[in-house]
Amino acid sequence: MTHRITLTRFIIEQQAETTDASGTFTLLLNNIVTACKHIAIKVNRGQLIDVLGSAGSENVQGEVQKKLDIITHDIMVNAVNWTGQLAGMVSEEIDDFIRIPAPYKKGKYLLLFDPLDGSSNIDINLSVGTIFSVLRCQEGIEPELNDFLRQGFEQVCAGFVVYGPSTMLILTTGQGVNGFTLDQDVGEFILTHPAMKIPKQTSEFAINMSNQRFWEAPVQRYIKECMQGTEGVRGRDFNMRWIASFVADGYRILTRGGVFLYPLDSRNPKQPARLRLLYEANPMAFIIEQAGGLCITGYERMLTIIPSSLHQRVPVMMGSKDEVERLLMYHQEGQRD
Repeated sequence: MTHRITLTRFIIEQQAETTDASGTFTLLLNNIVTACKHIAIKVNRGQLIDVLGSAGSENVQGEVQKKLDIITHDIMVNAVNWTGQLAGMVSEEIDDFIRIPAPYKKGKYLLLFDPLDGSSNIDINLSVGTIFSVLRCQEGIEPELNDFLRQGFEQVCAGFVVYGPSTMLILTTGQGVNGFTLDQDVGEFILTHPAMKIPKQTSEFAINMSNQRFWEAPVQRYIKECMQGTEGVRGRDFNMRWIASFVADGYRILTRGGVFLYPLDSRNPKQPARLRLLYEANPMAFIIEQAGGLCITGYERMLTIIPSSLHQRVPVMMGSKDEVERLLMYHQEGQRD
């Protein structure tokens, strides 16, 4: 590339196009990105610095924490809690929302994040990532629970980082989706995937087939039709992919289309859905829709859900618009039957 646009330059140029921009959001985003660079180093070095394996504890979800779950949470919090840009935070690893320490100024944004998505993959050297969402709030307030329980369309920014063969940052501020690759030599994210768009049609789907017997009828119908290939009603063959890393599956959809499904299932009536709304499903839905795709629960658009709790779980179906609309139609038909 002869003309390399860094993430910093990209953000500043976007800020210059906003008439009432103060620079506060730009500083916040830079601090989030700095934290992700630190996380990338920890993930990359892995066993060399003894950060792999179980931490011997559980998070609020009842999930066994990896050492890196705790380490990456601390990296993110310590990178942004002192800056004066935030009023509070929510992390997958902490039950309650995180207050800004008393000595520090409170800002006008809220940060919600999963510091290490797909951490079950870390010990086998598969891609993991960080997901984040930014909401606006009244400047200087001491936030309450309801300040975080906001519909997804209120997000001012969403992004995720994939720590894979290369470190990729995917970002939207509501003006399309752009992808940046970390140049390890200079320590900067470089714009490599401008104006990302998801193809409306696809012949690829991602789902954990081992749970098939627990799915609702509309999902059973959709997957059955895909599996029938050219001999079925769809008249074409489909490929199945499943990485078990939300960010990696999301990145694949952004780059070559497809659908990702983590539907409701009946295995555990107390936990019929897997992914968390506020800091996993909502930011990914914002990104997917900004890239021309669609994200639903099966029955409704993800970004319109009114949250009921910080760690609320939801089913997720996202990706190429035509396929997700078909899934929505199947669910709506099922409700009428």
